[in-house]
Amino acid sequence: MKDNVTVTDGALAALLGLAAHEVPGVLGMSPAGIRDSISRILGRSEASEGVVVKPDPSSPGKYQADLYVVVAFGSRVPAVVEGVGERVHWAAKSLAGVELSSVRVHVVGVSRG
Repeated sequence: MKDNVTVTDGALAALLGLAAHEVPGVLGMSPAGIRDSISRILGRSEASEGVVVKPDPSSPGKYQADLYVVVAFGSRVPAVVEGVGERVHWAAKSLAGVELSSVRVHVVGVSRG
């Protein structure tokens, strides 16, 4: 008998957000939508903030991920973006058993931290 494990979209988003935070040069995530913005205003912050995960309509069983990051001033932005992409792909596959068809990293800010 084979067990089935289901990872919700919310849990996957949280996992990917935590993985992105591990990349040197990432200071944090930016709200990805109105829901995240309202949560931040109300003082609630979640690991999934700044991460949007959705099933890929063109690749059944795979997901698309958009991450909205703030990078540290002085960091090489292309290197940070590449690192986030690699870390997020690894985390999805290794930790959640999920394939990502695409990862889009949006640098929405630069800060001195």
